[in-house]
Amino acid sequence: MNYEDKIISVAKKTIETEGNAILNLSNLISSEFAEATQYIFQSKGRVIVTGIGKSANIATKIVATLNSTGTPSIFMHAADAIHGDLGIIQENDTVICISKSGNTPEIKVLVPLIKGSGNKLIGITSHKDSFLGQQSDYVLHAYVEKEACPNNLAPTTSTTAQLVMGDALAMSLLELRGFSSRDFAKFHPGGSLGKKLYLRVSDLTSLNEKPQVTPDMGIKRVIMEISEKLLGVTAVVENDEIVGIITDGDLRRMLTKVDNIAGLTAKDIMTQNPKKVDNDAMAIEAMELMDKHGITQILAEKNGKYAGVVHIHNLSKEGII
Repeated sequence: MNYEDKIISVAKKTIETEGNAILNLSNLISSEFAEATQYIFQSKGRVIVTGIGKSANIATKIVATLNSTGTPSIFMHAADAIHGDLGIIQENDTVICISKSGNTPEIKVLVPLIKGSGNKLIGITSHKDSFLGQQSDYVLHAYVEKEACPNNLAPTTSTTAQLVMGDALAMSLLELRGFSSRDFAKFHPGGSLGKKLYLRVSDLTSLNEKPQVTPDMGIKRVIMEISEKLLGVTAVVENDEIVGIITDGDLRRMLTKVDNIAGLTAKDIMTQNPKKVDNDAMAIEAMELMDKHGITQILAEKNGKYAGVVHIHNLSKEGII
């Protein structure tokens, strides 16, 4: 077997091993999982997620997911906890402890301290009969038969299972909270995901000039309007209503067909009934319309009146595309 074949074989085997283990987790979701989820949902405190080694890395990701979906959470490293950071835990907090074996020295020191403070303990472990499994108020059973590592040593399948169990918990809590896309946007205001959920067309049209001409306006004035407003387009407006659109492409096509433009007006070269978007619509809707029709600008209207232009560069600058 050459190197390429060996690499492909190992990669596929890793994915298959982890995939099978993940699918098996659904068989381990029980009433205990539901009870743990409900306890967190009804709790007035935060969720403290702890672990050591690779499990600590998984804990930080679970904390991030919980926080972004409406469950206030804090990461606490298990080793640091027994050297002063235990003060992070407050009276009403719930502690989630992650450990494949459930028997590491740090876990055996930490767990009694958590229990002694009266906090509820949820264990995520591969072994329900471990120290962590026995001491936990609720166990989320993240059992894996073997690691993807050929030596069955490097945490691979087990950490993936822990991560998926954390996602299952976070999504269950999300459903209980009725956490909506609008709520998600509140927690992600600066990222492109959030902007897709809260940025409106009006936020973009307000950034641009508002090019417009009347139907009987001469071509020279149309060219000046498009050039001055720097959007490559102008709306043709009558009584504040959009009756057409002229793009710089329309101008170029006109110049290849007409020798004398002196008598031409906007209505002679405009495209009637252009694609439009409501000024109060989400910006993502403008993007979808532009993509669907293969255009780089779209006119906006509000209550049937011309409101402005959205250019594809606006969407790109905001990180939506």
